[in-house]
Amino acid sequence: MTDSKYFTTTKKGEIFELKSELNNDKKEKKKEAVKKVIASMTVGKDVSALFPDVVNCMQTDNLELKKLVYLYLMNYAKSQPDMAIMAVNTFVKDCEDPNPLIRALAVRTMGCIRVDKITEYLCEPLRKCLKDEDPYVRKTAAVCVAKLYDISSGLVEDQGFLEQLKDLLSDSNPMVVANAVAALSEINESSPTGQPLVELSTSTINKLLTALNECTEWGQVFILDSLSNYTPRDDREAQSICERITPRLAHANAAVVLSAVKVLIKMMEILQGDVEFCNTLSKKLAPPLVTLLSSEPEVQYVALRNINLIVQKKPDILKHEMKVFFVKYNDPIYVKLEKLDIMIRLASQANIAQVLSELKEYATEVDVDFVRKAVRAIGRCAIKVEPSAERCVSTLLDLIQTKVNYVVQEAIVVIKDIFRKYPNKYESIISTLCENLDTLDEPEARASMVWIIGEYAERIDNADELLDSFLEGFADENAQVQLQLLTAVVKLFLKRPQHTQGLVQHVLSLATQDSDNPDLRDRGFIYWRLLSTDPAAAKEVVLADKPLISEETDLLEPTLLDELICHISSLASVYHKPPTAFVEGRSAGIRKTLPARQGSDETHAPEATVIPNQESLIGDLLSMDLGGPAVPAPAPIAAPTSNVDLLGGGLDVLLGGGGPDLSGGVAPSTTGLLGDIFGITTTPTMYTPPKSLWLPADKGKGLEIQGTFSRRSGQIYMEMILTNKAMQAMTGFAIQFNKNSFGLSPSVPMNVTALQPGQSLEYSLPLATSGPVQKMEPLTTLQVAIKNNVDVFYYACQLPIQVIFVEDGTLDKRVFLTTWRDIPAENEVQYTLNDVKGSTDAISNKMTLSNIFTIAKRNVEGQDMLYQSLKLTNNIWVLLELKLTPGLTYATLSLKSRSVEVAPYIFQAYEMICKN
Repeated sequence: MTDSKYFTTTKKGEIFELKSELNNDKKEKKKEAVKKVIASMTVGKDVSALFPDVVNCMQTDNLELKKLVYLYLMNYAKSQPDMAIMAVNTFVKDCEDPNPLIRALAVRTMGCIRVDKITEYLCEPLRKCLKDEDPYVRKTAAVCVAKLYDISSGLVEDQGFLEQLKDLLSDSNPMVVANAVAALSEINESSPTGQPLVELSTSTINKLLTALNECTEWGQVFILDSLSNYTPRDDREAQSICERITPRLAHANAAVVLSAVKVLIKMMEILQGDVEFCNTLSKKLAPPLVTLLSSEPEVQYVALRNINLIVQKKPDILKHEMKVFFVKYNDPIYVKLEKLDIMIRLASQANIAQVLSELKEYATEVDVDFVRKAVRAIGRCAIKVEPSAERCVSTLLDLIQTKVNYVVQEAIVVIKDIFRKYPNKYESIISTLCENLDTLDEPEARASMVWIIGEYAERIDNADELLDSFLEGFADENAQVQLQLLTAVVKLFLKRPQHTQGLVQHVLSLATQDSDNPDLRDRGFIYWRLLSTDPAAAKEVVLADKPLISEETDLLEPTLLDELICHISSLASVYHKPPTAFVEGRSAGIRKTLPARQGSDETHAPEATVIPNQESLIGDLLSMDLGGPAVPAPAPIAAPTSNVDLLGGGLDVLLGGGGPDLSGGVAPSTTGLLGDIFGITTTPTMYTPPKSLWLPADKGKGLEIQGTFSRRSGQIYMEMILTNKAMQAMTGFAIQFNKNSFGLSPSVPMNVTALQPGQSLEYSLPLATSGPVQKMEPLTTLQVAIKNNVDVFYYACQLPIQVIFVEDGTLDKRVFLTTWRDIPAENEVQYTLNDVKGSTDAISNKMTLSNIFTIAKRNVEGQDMLYQSLKLTNNIWVLLELKLTPGLTYATLSLKSRSVEVAPYIFQAYEMICKN
């Protein structure tokens, strides 16, 4: 008879009957009764009243009965803590049983009973089991330490269990080693300080690598995950680890393969200097990743999500494997969409023909979501691979001829982006697009079509009629279509003012008087005022050249990508979110990031800690000739495209003075749109610190100097108040600077004729940056000598570093991304800004006034991320990531530069600008 009989409904007085059966002398009867109790417990009945009777059944040699009683104990110990203590003696006794299975069972159960009163009794049996002669008991005890740590971390540390656990890493049995590693990893993950409690040493790593070949597949996963948190001492050790882990890539279990890939990618970050070794390793990584795509769909999806991250970090690994990502007819939709995403990431000039023929095929599928994404993919390929743009446009036109409604609408959306990327190149197809105007019913497609009509109104004879047809149902249109219609009609008016006055008045009236949408109303008012006050200014604003768009709009942030690479083969790599975003209680855990390259001594501390790097550009300021001849301006360069070296000769050009002007030659506007409209001429200025006392009167024989530094219209000034507190007039003023870090010197002689007794005089001295250079400590120190008819006086003052931020410190988004990746990880410094006030936009505007330019703004997991760049007068570039959380008064600032010595002063500038 099967065990189902235990789940059948029993007669009246069930608890009483079970109680008598549990106290029966016959072992078989007892076992049957305990099974009935467990069955009742499983279906949700309350059998806690039988606790003392079930505990009495523990005194048995029968392993099956003991397991059942332990199962009952684990379930009810929390609700009956006082009764559970009755079982402690039996646990302690069972931990010394001759049978290793019973010893292991006892220590495992005690670890699962989360009752504080029992925890203290667990320590002694656990200590013995950690040194047990049987490996099965030792491996069970190792996991029990992690469970105990979760209940009472202080107890584990006080009792020395962490040291015992560390000793188990040297155990002769590989399964014991694997469980010890798993326990230590769990303990490190839940560390309250955010710092690992147990550090791995070289000797320990060797023992783990030895155990790796012999333990089970899940043991291998635990060991590989631990190895991924280890930073080798040197390149030789990193190569040795890679060679010993590489055989794991051939494992049948996908989890082992992905864990091995994670370790190897992290090691490749360290070994970037050894190009040959990294190339060999890249070739070995491709086949196992490809093999994962032969598994069942669920495993394929997990593999594809991980491959998506790997391709963003190391695209070369799979650049020759495009065919394996081609979609099969029987793939589930979630696998199809993921494959499509990776195909676009791997698309290049070499394989674009294959990719386009595949995408065209996909666009005729029956699954609407998949077809939409396939059409968008064709557009993304056109933007990414410039030589293929014409073929892509031709393919899109073929798809439009199919007259399938959703295909046509998606095609128009992506063609709008193609026009943005390649202006004045494919406008001949506009007539074909206009033929499909009546079929468009989706807001995004309608908005895209309206944008095309407005942007190329001069080429469309009946543009006014087309736009007028949209205006008939203006009130019923989606907000994005209304906004595009307003802008398109204004563009049309500025291009053909004679025939479209009525149309523009009609749309402005609709936007400002009949609409409840504040965005639409505000834009309408701005256009109205612009057109009525200064049509020439309106033309410059509305018809200005648009910035070219980039194809890599969906790349993960570099810092987030590095963190996710460290979580390959975990849920984080499937969600593409850090664990803190979806695991409760992980906010204080260790934030993983890719290791710094060899030679880095970077440490993470609450305050910015900068250790000078011998290779940094500012390392020896004495050798920098900033007063040399001016570098001639380069010839104009073409707009950057996907197959051109965007850095124009690498990062050296970017960080030197002779590279191309990456800012596009457009100076940032200082008055803003409304200033143009209302004729406001006030120019917002950079934050200038208040004046401080530089030379007190007692040191200057009656001459007192207060001062600060400012920057106006690209010129640095030393702002001074000179006060004569002596009894005689002061004349014959002259000023001189000592050699300093940034080559500052007076650009004109000091022009103060006489200072009468009791007189104060404000004086601005313009400064140049072409003087002699010498590295000062601190870096911003400026030593000044001032002379008059009384004497020569010396004083030192501190330069606020923002005054040497130059006006051409903005970068193209793609150049910013490339540069961020090219600067080594050890050149990244983090800092926490406290007491930050104002919105993200307000802070960004403040920074722009101080020549800190926002390259991009994104919202990630509810946090606003500002990506900013600045350039110093000595051509040092600094890239920054400012992370702000709405509602919080602190922000995280990450800085990357070839010259990290400037970091503390940049952080100080951010503090000053944010708080003033």
